[in-house]
Amino acid sequence: MAVARLSLVLTVALVVLSGCSSPSYTVLSWPGKKTPTDKAASVKADKERKPAPDFELKDVNGHVVRLSDYRGKVVLLDFWATWCGPCKIEIPWFKEFEQQNKDKGFAVIGVAMDEEGWEVVKPYSHASGINYRLVIGDDDVAQQFGGVDALPTTFLIDREGRIASVHVGLASKRDFEDGIEVLLSDSGSPALPAVLVRAN
Repeated sequence: MAVARLSLVLTVALVVLSGCSSPSYTVLSWPGKKTPTDKAASVKADKERKPAPDFELKDVNGHVVRLSDYRGKVVLLDFWATWCGPCKIEIPWFKEFEQQNKDKGFAVIGVAMDEEGWEVVKPYSHASGINYRLVIGDDDVAQQFGGVDALPTTFLIDREGRIASVHVGLASKRDFEDGIEVLLSDSGSPALPAVLVRAN
C-alpha cells in the first residue's frame, strides 16, 4: 500500500514538473511553498544578474518588438507553445499578472515557439483571451537565451534589462508572484534622467 502511494506521488510529481521537453530534459527541483522571508530567494542577487539578450521579433500586427524597448519595466518573458500542456496551466497566471501589474511598470511577453507560427498561435491567443504581447520565436532567439530545451521556459527580467530568475518547466504561481513583487518593489520607479543641481 505504501509503495503504491509513493509510486502515485512520484508519477504526479513527474507530470507536474516535466513540462514539454526533449528527452534529455532533467527535472531539477520541486516547486514548493515559500514563506514571505523566502521571497528574495525567488530572484538572483543584484550582482549575479546578467544582461538579457536583445531581440527583434514581430507581433501579430507585424510590428517589431525589441526587448530593449521594455527597459525600465520588469518583464516576464515566456517561451511557450500552443501544444504544451504546462504552458496552458501558466497562461491564466500570466494574464492575471499582466492585468494586475501593467500600471506598475510590468509587462509579459510570450515567445511562441510553434513551427506553424501565427497560423496556430493567433486563433489560440483569441480563444484563450491572452491579454499580453505575443511574438513568434525561432531557434536563434532560443540559443541567445542559452538554448531553450524545455517549454515552458520563463525569464524574469529586471528594470535594467538583466535576467533575475529563470524557470524551466512548470513553476509554481507563488514563485512567479514572489519574483515579480521583489523586482517591482526593489527597483522602485523606472529610472529618470539625472538632474544636476548647482550647490549655492
